[in-house]
Amino acid sequence: MDKQIEVVFAGFGGQGVMTAGQLLAYTAMEEGKQVVWIPSYGPEMRGGTANCTVVVSDDRIGSPIINNPMSACVFNRPSLDKFGSLLRKDGLLLINSSLIDVKSGRDDLTETLIPANDIALKLGNPKVANMVMLAAYVAATDIVSFDTLGGMLDKKMGKKKELLDINHRAFEEGRKLIETIKA
Repeated sequence: MDKQIEVVFAGFGGQGVMTAGQLLAYTAMEEGKQVVWIPSYGPEMRGGTANCTVVVSDDRIGSPIINNPMSACVFNRPSLDKFGSLLRKDGLLLINSSLIDVKSGRDDLTETLIPANDIALKLGNPKVANMVMLAAYVAATDIVSFDTLGGMLDKKMGKKKELLDINHRAFEEGRKLIETIKA
């Protein structure tokens, strides 16, 4: 891992962006890293925008406010429009291509299309699209280990076995997708 990695998870409320960010933050803490998790909600009651920033570092984090993050996982078009332009040069942008039919238009970053909703629907539950995106991000960056991530999923969501199983399958699908792209 680089000294410090920042990622924004962004989408509509209800897409699980906060859960994905929290799970990444808890996993990084479990691995002894320094972590900041900052949620942000739009003013709408339902269906509004939601995003969170996660900063993971081997050293102390100087500021939790990140204006130009290294990476973003965007779940809908408004999030791409907002955060695609804010990423640093040579950054990483994961786009939920199930819901976003355009690219950022930038050629100075790595852009990967993740059909997260399509994969989640094939698994049988559209609510696990966030876990597909999280796993794809972890596979692309190696920010945390998959073993620790899976253990944290068990720890935080382990109450209902059927939900836990489908979330683990979503992790595997997101991971396999990135491994296929890298190959």
